[in-house]
Order: sequence, then C-alpha cells, then structure tokens
Amino acid sequence: MHGPAASGWLLVALCAATGAYCLLRMRSGVEEQRSAAGGEALMGFGMAVMAVPAAVFTPPGWAWAGYAVVFGAAAARALWALRTSAHHLHHLVGATTMVYMALVMGGSPAHGHTSGPSGLPALTGALLLYFTGYVLLTGVRLVPVPNGVRGRTGGGGARGGTAAWGDPELARACRLSMGIAMLAMLLTL
Repeated sequence: MHGPAASGWLLVALCAATGAYCLLRMRSGVEEQRSAAGGEALMGFGMAVMAVPAAVFTPPGWAWAGYAVVFGAAAARALWALRTSAHHLHHLVGATTMVYMALVMGGSPAHGHTSGPSGLPALTGALLLYFTGYVLLTGVRLVPVPNGVRGRTGGGGARGGTAAWGDPELARACRLSMGIAMLAMLLTL
C-alpha cells in the first residue's frame, strides 16, 4: 500500500541530496569541475521534482513542457561543452533523457508517472541499457583497489589499501546515485 509512495519519496530525497552536494562542489577552484557540478546539480534537483509521487502532487500539463525546455537548454549547453571534454557526453545523454521523460509524462492521459500498457519503447530500452552500463562502470570505479594492484592497472580509489573518500570519490558516488535514480525513473515509463 505505501510501497510506491515510499520508494518515490526515497528517490526524491536521494536526488535532492545529490543536487545539494553538487551545489557544494560548485565552489571548486577548477572551472571544469564547477561546470560539471552545476549540470549535475540541475539534474539532481530536476529529478527530485519529477520523482514526487503522483498521488501527492500531479503537476499541471504545462509543467512538463517547462521541464522539457529547461532540460533541452541543459542538453544544448552539454552539446556545446562536448567540444572541450568527452565527460559532457554523459551530461548530454542525461539531459536529453530528462527531456524524453518529460515529454512522455506530459503525454500520458493523467499526467502521471506511467505511460500505460503500450510496452517498452525502443528508446526507453536503449536508455535503460545505457544507464545500466553507466551505473555498473561507475560502481566498479568506486571499488577500492589495493595499492600494489593500482600501480599495474592505472586505477585509483585506494591509498594504502583503504578507500580514499575524497572529492573525486564523492563526485563518482553522486553520479552513481543519479544513474540509479535515472534507471528507477525510466522503469516507471
């Protein structure tokens, strides 16, 4: 009875907390990190708003078009930034996924969080595959590696055999949580 609403609120809390941490990361002295953190904060807060359970708040029809415009602008910005860094490709995919979800949710009969019995569209399936791969790859990058192994593989994440949970690892953890949240949201389409 309370399962879907409770999981929806957990998703909202996860995305909002991730967005808040990304806002804190915007204080970095490195321009590239500030830019990435800003895009990730927008994604975190946008996902939090879109994940509010429909039983609690159903946005008006025009709100979905507003989401599509905001995330369309974020996608355009990521496309422009892609010329300087390949990391922005993920931001581009994430922002266009948010546009897609906003359009699907806005086109559903009750403006709810499901698209009905139409099955799994090919684009949704492709996005599910992308974000599943992204989550798995990001999760593997967070696994601590013993110091001797790190030197041979070029991997990071451990110093002296213990996890180094500094800024790069927390940023990866936030990206991992947003990837998991994106998977959860795509599954509801």
